[in-house]
Amino acid sequence: MALNTFSPHWRRWLAPVALLLLCAPLWLHWGEPGLFLAINQACLLLPAPVWTGLSLLGNAWGVLAVTSPLLVLAPRLLWAWLCAVPFAVLFARLGKGLLDSPRPAAVIDNTLFRLVGEKLEVASMPSGHTLTAFAVASSLYFALDAQRRGRFVWLWLLAAAVGLSRIAVGAHWPGDVAVGACLGVLAGGLGHVLWRRLGPAFLVPQGWRLRSLAVLLMGTVYVLLDEPLDFAENTVLQRVFAALVVAVLLRYLQVLRARA
Repeated sequence: MALNTFSPHWRRWLAPVALLLLCAPLWLHWGEPGLFLAINQACLLLPAPVWTGLSLLGNAWGVLAVTSPLLVLAPRLLWAWLCAVPFAVLFARLGKGLLDSPRPAAVIDNTLFRLVGEKLEVASMPSGHTLTAFAVASSLYFALDAQRRGRFVWLWLLAAAVGLSRIAVGAHWPGDVAVGACLGVLAGGLGHVLWRRLGPAFLVPQGWRLRSLAVLLMGTVYVLLDEPLDFAENTVLQRVFAALVVAVLLRYLQVLRARA
């Protein structure tokens, strides 16, 4: 009985470790640069804006924008992924700082693959965008009731698409993406532990906690409209995201007035 009770929790912690071991050939760079080139070339089937748009979903500002409706619809889920952010930032900074591995653009002739945006040459592992995407996907997934999780498998698929986009734009090796995914799931699990300790005060619309998130979203609008994030191709998409956040903030103000 005890085993059945705790097995889901054990699986949550063992999954990123098992995945990391299974992906060892990738982060050991076996078969490189051939594998990177093959994936990058296969992604040419879709135009660059598709991949840059997906990469935006691995940027924290982009994630804040697309999840902003949760402020009024389900604030508990908004807090779920925000609780994973400190761990995601820690893992990304430690990994990039300690490893300082070269990116594809520093190793391969740039004419042999599609390179979108600024040419980056260092701090390759792990992929920060992939780490963020999987941290968000896993924290949201864990926060859902077990009976509802089956309908949200697409969260994992979307996170995987973000990881693939990092190879498609020429920014990361497949191994960087694999490690980012593993660390992201771990960050999501740790964030879930923190999230479960949050009290009901975090969900009160009039409370300072949700008001602070509204202020953060106001800052998100500014960032999205200020300059392109990562890629110039994202300018139009960022404006759409900014409009979404503004609509959410207006709705939040309506909720506050109704409860005043």
